Amino acid sequence: MSDLPDQSKLSTGVIILLTVVLGAMSAGTGWGIRGQYGHETGAMMAGCLFGFITVFLCAPQLSSLSAARAVALCALGVSIGGSMTYGQTVGLTHDREIIGNLDAYRWGMIGLALKGGCWIGLCGTFFGIGLSRVRYRPFEMLILLVALVMIYFFGVWFFNTPFDPETKTLPRFYFSDNYLFEPDAEIKPRVETWGGMFAGLIALLAYARVIKGDRLAFRLGLWATLGGACGFPGGQWFQATNAWTPEFFSESPVGFITSKFNWWNIMETTFGTIWGAILGLGVALNRHLIGTKEESDAQDVELTLGAEWALLAIHVGSIVGHEFFEFFPLDIFMSFSWTMILIPVAGVIGGRLWPYLMPLLVLSVPIAGKTFRGLTINHEDFAMTTLLWAYCALAVVWAIAAVLITQRRAAVRVWVLLATVVFAAGPILYRGYKAWQHAQTPVAEGTESVPLGLSAPYGIGAFLVAPLVISLVFGFALSLRPDAPSRAFTRWGTIIASLTFFGLNFAFFGYPWRWYPIEDWGGRHANNLYFEITCILMILTVLVWGWRSNSIESLTDE
Repeated sequence: MSDLPDQSKLSTGVIILLTVVLGAMSAGTGWGIRGQYGHETGAMMAGCLFGFITVFLCAPQLSSLSAARAVALCALGVSIGGSMTYGQTVGLTHDREIIGNLDAYRWGMIGLALKGGCWIGLCGTFFGIGLSRVRYRPFEMLILLVALVMIYFFGVWFFNTPFDPETKTLPRFYFSDNYLFEPDAEIKPRVETWGGMFAGLIALLAYARVIKGDRLAFRLGLWATLGGACGFPGGQWFQATNAWTPEFFSESPVGFITSKFNWWNIMETTFGTIWGAILGLGVALNRHLIGTKEESDAQDVELTLGAEWALLAIHVGSIVGHEFFEFFPLDIFMSFSWTMILIPVAGVIGGRLWPYLMPLLVLSVPIAGKTFRGLTINHEDFAMTTLLWAYCALAVVWAIAAVLITQRRAAVRVWVLLATVVFAAGPILYRGYKAWQHAQTPVAEGTESVPLGLSAPYGIGAFLVAPLVISLVFGFALSLRPDAPSRAFTRWGTIIASLTFFGLNFAFFGYPWRWYPIEDWGGRHANNLYFEITCILMILTVLVWGWRSNSIESLTDE
């Protein structure tokens, strides 16, 4: 039974309002969390959360598989712009040395609008490709991405050269530290690549509209470009205003709260909120162009299950190697966002399993790993770290094998998966024992103890095993019913992704409990409260609105 009638009853007003509000809050939360985890993989969280809630609200008529593809492509699309440099561009608007220089401020804001537009524009276009009635093929997307790589390098050459800091030769349109604004300062200009992103965005929009006749991808690309162009300078306005005129906030009625703000995180959260609202509005207004269950053809799968697992192993292994170890050839491939998404895009477009595991398991790997590394690992204990990674990887492999072998016997599958969790508890107990030993060991005078943190005894379980195994199990279970209504996937995906990303970031933030007195708040409490409210609203929305019994059965039926 489709959820489409349920949508039509609430048409236009409520749909648009909910999509704008929850789209804004989901993107703001994902973008605010992104700052702790890095550029490309961190940005995917915003695309993932935004994709889940907007597909839930605006595309209930899709099949589960098509919805999963759309969410995955939204996450992959927003990762591309993460390789651009923007820290010095932000600095042009608020660095202490140039506060009062309106020319630098304006130039910095123009640069942020340009970079933000390219960044989010790519996200919206890929999201539109996933939602569209127009079918894209895996090989077609690979060829397109290779072409976009070449166009990217042309754009960098055309817009971002010449670049020779030794002779103070910079491109004409250069938006990082600039001798024009600080002629006597010892600055370190950075290589900019926005020209490649801009050229790639124009080419992708042209391909979608002219070659494929895809109105939805083209329109969402334009809406997203507008959202990014407004969002980045809009978010930075708050941080720059605080730097230029601190009394504007400190002497306002909310000064007792703003005095506790981490203004960089406020900028990021506001950036995400603005682009999420604008792109959400674009999705809601163009939802009549979204495909239907029949047009999505959930059975149109071109990759074998073995090929999908092989590609998953290669890509996840590449993520782990790139994020947590040093291997130069791999770093070149994975640091370049256009090539980093080659395997995932092919898997998402042509596979049945990839679309489900990409926004759940694959995205969670670097986020969980970085949380674990930041909160529990003694960096000097390389051998133990490697052993624990191998142990957890083995647990995940066992879970995969268990599901594959027992997929027709639900009871057996549950027991085998429980056994997997018990197996994974080995390193949890070991780490707990080592933490207890650490606590009992006196620290010599004049030396510093290695902080294990509150979560260290259970770091393996809390930050690795729990989120990754849960994501794997739910992702695989949902993939067994590709023809189910889209909300069978987006409902559970919203819940799992929200709790996973919020929970890991909450630990990374140092557990900023909201019930602390405001005078005891730190720089992360206000943002964390925003993230918490977002998660509660998103989960309540998917639980209360449009619930159908068949969405539960889609998880349990054999």
